[in-house]
Amino acid sequence: MKLYEKLATEIEEQIARGVFHVGERLPSIRQMSQHHALSITTVVHAYLLLESKGIVESHPQSGYFVRESAKTVQPALRTSQPIAVSSHVDVSRLVLSTLRSIGSHDAIPLGSPYPDPALFPSEKINRRAYSIARRKTQWGVTDALPPGNPHLIRQIARRYLQNGTPIDPNEIVVTIGATEAINLCLQAVGKTGDTVAVESPTFYAMLHAIERMGMKAIEVATHPQQGIDLDALKEVMDQQPIAACMVMSNFQNPLGFQMPDEKKQALVNLMTERKVPLIENDVYNELYFGDVHPRSLKSYDTEGYVMHCASFSKSLTTASRIGWAMPGRYRDHVEKLKFLNTLTTPTFPQLAIAEYLEHDGYEHHLRHVRKVYAQQANMMRAAVQRFFPAGTLTSQPKGGYVLWVELPAGVDSMKLYERALERGITIGPGTMFSISDSYRNFIRLNYSYAWSRDIDEALKTLGQLVADCLRKQAPSS
Repeated sequence: MKLYEKLATEIEEQIARGVFHVGERLPSIRQMSQHHALSITTVVHAYLLLESKGIVESHPQSGYFVRESAKTVQPALRTSQPIAVSSHVDVSRLVLSTLRSIGSHDAIPLGSPYPDPALFPSEKINRRAYSIARRKTQWGVTDALPPGNPHLIRQIARRYLQNGTPIDPNEIVVTIGATEAINLCLQAVGKTGDTVAVESPTFYAMLHAIERMGMKAIEVATHPQQGIDLDALKEVMDQQPIAACMVMSNFQNPLGFQMPDEKKQALVNLMTERKVPLIENDVYNELYFGDVHPRSLKSYDTEGYVMHCASFSKSLTTASRIGWAMPGRYRDHVEKLKFLNTLTTPTFPQLAIAEYLEHDGYEHHLRHVRKVYAQQANMMRAAVQRFFPAGTLTSQPKGGYVLWVELPAGVDSMKLYERALERGITIGPGTMFSISDSYRNFIRLNYSYAWSRDIDEALKTLGQLVADCLRKQAPSS
């Protein structure tokens, strides 16, 4: 147990024993720091954890107070209502510019799409790669030809079996990350000018694949906790031909929801009946906050219409860029396209990850990551509620490491992004997650990085910038 967790537990026990009553003020952060010989950051971290659990609440300029046992129910995000019109996609320039800003400004990475690499076992994987290189000095192109390294493919298949989904290892095609898997799957079933149905909002990597192919996207209404609206999807498919549907059923980026199992089954049944390929981006499936590994759409697939894509980039290492596709009835076409597009996937990373999976405790690593993300998700939600103006809403992630934030109407997330960057803070503006202008007052925040005083201050600054935006609007409104 970390120091801040231990302190939070001690305070929670004192509250339960009646040492502090509802409405009473807790000792100040500075007092707690002095009396317990802990850093200010550790105490702040403990108080934020208690706040995220609904045990205490912050009063601006006054400190932390014990709150009533029942948590205040935060208003929920609404189901999106996009205009069901297919449109060409042009988001890559915006996304590229925002990603460059993250790398070039040494900023607080609240806008990063990548997990904190500090949590990953990079040294162990590097040692595996070094050992492999010493054992075998001669490598040829044929060692890495599609579908990929047999040792890695076996380990991936075993992982699915451990998680309750037996799969055919012969269906797996190893790729350069999930991005290539998604691109190959879309290329296998669509052509220039076709229309692809997507969630609204949707992860911009899905839009990139559509843009790359010169295809059109049509956004479908999506519930913030249940996922894509099946009635709306049926209506879209009734009105026009759809080459494919692209979704994230587990911990969708940016909403963070986990689609209920019965709805996953219904979605797969619908697409199978319509004989429309269903491309599943399942890169976050290992990062769940509950007790049971979530089922994938692939686990309900009996006719091969689900094209499942995943990778190790979000759960194990961002450096190796190893992913895979299980494209169902389109498997042979995807393997051929893999060969034509990039020929091979580098061998060293495949073997290093395979040996890590076999010997080095992947599940133990994941349990730690899940615990950290779950705690920090609660802490970031609590901080946003504390620092941002009234009317701000947040998603309720069930896994992953991103938080979707709806700002009060009229706040321009692109202007907020620019002003935040001037202060050394990055955010993900909502306009990156749609082909329309529907999410101009939304932002995405990354909570994977270790909580610190800098992150706490960054969120406080963001809240002040949002409040400034609202004040500037007041005279004209």
